[in-house]
Amino acid sequence: MNTLPDILQTPAEIRRTALYSTLMMVPAGYVVTYGQLAEAAGLGRAARWVGRTLSQLPDDTRLPWHRVLAAGGRISLPAGSPSGDEQRARLRAEGLSIMNNRVDMRRHGWRQIEHCG
Repeated sequence: MNTLPDILQTPAEIRRTALYSTLMMVPAGYVVTYGQLAEAAGLGRAARWVGRTLSQLPDDTRLPWHRVLAAGGRISLPAGSPSGDEQRARLRAEGLSIMNNRVDMRRHGWRQIEHCG
């Protein structure tokens, strides 16, 4: 008797897998916006969904969530909050400078086509 394999995923799981797999490709020292990450993962214009999904990651996640920024390289997590301070510290540890709550996207923006292959 044939049974469905356990690896079948729901549409929501497929979306999350695409998001997480794409996020894992962003190398240290580079950042991507929520919208760029959604587009690169094949999720279209789902920037807000990306933000919501990343905000629900467990504390011990190994995903580089700190490399995802708002449009224009703006850090959306508030300075002084535990997650905001952690994001800023992780970005600085990777050699990125933060000026006026932004990262220079021209210098540190990840372009998938340039970093894959």
